[in-house]
Amino acid sequence: MRRRSIRFRLTAWYAAILSVGLGLFGGLVWLSLRNRLVAEIDHDLAASATQFEKYFKAESAEAVAGQLSRADVLKDELDEFSQGLPQGSYISVNGSTGFTFSYPAKIPKIAEARVRVVRRQFELNGELFDLEARAPMDSVFHTLELLRLLLVSLIPVVIAIACVGGAWLSGRALKPVNEITAAALTISIENLSERLPVPETGDEIARLTEVLNTMLARLESAVRTLSQFVADASHELRTPLAVIRTSAELALRRSRPAEAYRDALQQIAAESERMTTLVEDLLILARSDTGIAEMPLAPVDVREVVEGVCAEMRRLAELRRIHMRMPTGSAAAVISGNRPALHRLFLVLIDNALKYSDEGSNVNVALERSESRVTVSIENLGNGISENDLPHIFKRFYRADRARGGEGYGLGLSLAQSIARAHGAVIEVRSAEGALTTFDVVFPSREPMSARASAQPAPARATSDQD
Repeated sequence: MRRRSIRFRLTAWYAAILSVGLGLFGGLVWLSLRNRLVAEIDHDLAASATQFEKYFKAESAEAVAGQLSRADVLKDELDEFSQGLPQGSYISVNGSTGFTFSYPAKIPKIAEARVRVVRRQFELNGELFDLEARAPMDSVFHTLELLRLLLVSLIPVVIAIACVGGAWLSGRALKPVNEITAAALTISIENLSERLPVPETGDEIARLTEVLNTMLARLESAVRTLSQFVADASHELRTPLAVIRTSAELALRRSRPAEAYRDALQQIAAESERMTTLVEDLLILARSDTGIAEMPLAPVDVREVVEGVCAEMRRLAELRRIHMRMPTGSAAAVISGNRPALHRLFLVLIDNALKYSDEGSNVNVALERSESRVTVSIENLGNGISENDLPHIFKRFYRADRARGGEGYGLGLSLAQSIARAHGAVIEVRSAEGALTTFDVVFPSREPMSARASAQPAPARATSDQD
């Protein structure tokens, strides 16, 4: 079903509310005027009845009871007095002894709903009299009918004019929305740098436009990062693929000794392994970005994980003539984490420390724990990281070649940061060219309070196990 536009709905709602409001206003005005006119007629009737009663009593004082001539004189006087009443008025008096008077003599036939009546009783000289005064409501009904005609004829005209004005006003109010819509239709992935025009009104539409422009800026940054990521990944994959293809073509070009084929296959296998590692890293990063990486968390002793990684890297340290100092002590440092992911995190950081340390230097791995956090520090002495490179080392495929050389793909630290974020941890880096480089991984502690109370604090700073 096709939905109406906002402009149409605003105009329709405005017309409906205005119609109800004017209808209530007109009805209240009509009722108020009717009550007022009827109250005035009742007041005039009551005044006329009071004056007639006073006059009747005054004239009756001169009359002699039982004398017909005096009764006729009284009626003449009452008839003369009644002629001064408003036109259309009717008044009558009936006594308990048979006295009757009415003006006019013949009562016109008028519907009961179109007259107002006042009835009262009074006593005079021991006789009870019933007084009735009536007044027609023709003028009231005429006035009310005229008012009804005016309201019925003018309210639709007012509503129609208001609808036209409302449609015009809503069109002007929604004009910025149409301009924003037209501008948004021109923005695509090719020109994400374009922005929506912000109306200089300071209202909700202006704030919405600013929010949309902020969203476009984030999308532009994300697309730029994604494009750079894809370009870098393609560049990194091109080299091993070229090596594999070249090795295979050279091996197939002519007959060669078995040793030559073996060397070619070994080279192909090595490049395939590098590609597999790269693709796995990219897959982990992609899953981490989309939030679908499966990483079940459980209580993990960080000390055990770090000691295991250090044991694995011991042989590599020996080959590079680097002294590795590992954390000692029996106190556990429990966090909520994923053991395989934490193993990879520390493997990346310790491997980087060994890779970029000076020969014969030390790599110090330390662990500290407190009530609220667990900190693992990895320190090495080497070329260091310059101030210009330091803000970018966690970017994918970023390699500070001047300080680090050309090894690796530049994904290790990105993976480490992704794993740390999944654990609610942060990685802090302190370094300078030609000085110590320290990576601190700070985890929120998840150890139960009872275990904390029973655990004895132990120094976690490294002591040498290889010298």
